[in-house]
Amino acid sequence: MMRCQYGGTILNIQIFGKPKCFDTKKAERHFKERGIRYQLIDVTQKGMSKGEFNSVKQALGGTENLIDQNCKDKQLLGLVKCLREEDKDQKILENPKLIKTPVVRDGSKATVGYQTDVWKSWE
Repeated sequence: MMRCQYGGTILNIQIFGKPKCFDTKKAERHFKERGIRYQLIDVTQKGMSKGEFNSVKQALGGTENLIDQNCKDKQLLGLVKCLREEDKDQKILENPKLIKTPVVRDGSKATVGYQTDVWKSWE
């Protein structure tokens, strides 16, 4: 994980995104323009570790906030909605295309979607 000092604060930025996601590209641009290093992770290829997932889920207030309601696989999306809470996490980890992107993480803080106001508060 890359570390960068900016304005006296050390940021540890990870961007979990999808290659064709415009908001992921905008998130990259946000940090690049400010000279803040980040680690870009293609969530469709690498996914998230269970620890990363749990940290993000806790920061966002639950699994539901991570799910991309516009996911093209409507059958999989419907299945996940019907699962017990403890089974949802595993299904999402196995199918990262269900995750709304970008997920931007700095330690225990995280956002989903394009959230420049929140990211600026981290700086």
